[in-house]
Amino acid sequence: MTAEGGSLKYKRLLVKLSGEALMGKAGYGLDTSVVDRLATELAEARAAGCALSVVVGGGNIFRGLQGAAKGMDRATADYMGMLATVMNALALQSALEAAKAPARVLSAIPMPTVCEPYVRHRALYHIERERIVIFAAGTGNPFFTTDTAATLRAIEMGCDAVAKATQVDGVYSSDPKKDPNATRFDTLTYSEVLARDLRVMDGAAIALARDNHLPVIVFSIDGPGNLINVVRGSARATVIHD
Repeated sequence: MTAEGGSLKYKRLLVKLSGEALMGKAGYGLDTSVVDRLATELAEARAAGCALSVVVGGGNIFRGLQGAAKGMDRATADYMGMLATVMNALALQSALEAAKAPARVLSAIPMPTVCEPYVRHRALYHIERERIVIFAAGTGNPFFTTDTAATLRAIEMGCDAVAKATQVDGVYSSDPKKDPNATRFDTLTYSEVLARDLRVMDGAAIALARDNHLPVIVFSIDGPGNLINVVRGSARATVIHD
């Protein structure tokens, strides 16, 4: 890692990646070329001096809410979704290591033959040694989303912000892919997000960020170089704050 951290706006950042981001244009599973590209961007941000951690979703493999909607017990469906995030985390770890960026997977559901269990001090130990920490299995509890897990882990790690990677360049008043008149916001307050029901993150995640004064950055992961621009504070994005 280089010593360029002084030029960065966010020196310690948690990146939230959805499972859908990892599957690229495919309808299911992992697109290894996309995973490799994301790993390269994370490695670039690390090399610039940003202490990084990542929370990955599992929607490309299994979504707990969809399973529950089809009649499955919600808690069981959520646990299955958590296991899907571990698979994604291991794939991302492999890609990061190939990109010469040391990485560790820590799971909220202990599975010591596969990865390390989540322990806060252990995670901080890895971050301080310039490793990218990938948090898997959400919070380890059903009924909580990976958005909430990302916000929680960002607070526990003392991050300057949580960056949510999406397929659009910020928060809009409605889906810009369906509504050509959708309004884009450069900044929002937590209260505005909740009052407008914008659903960029679930309400619990936004409330947790608000109560801990944690900025939320919503940016597009599709554009090459966007992540390094986020850590430098120059990305086209929506910032949610006090």
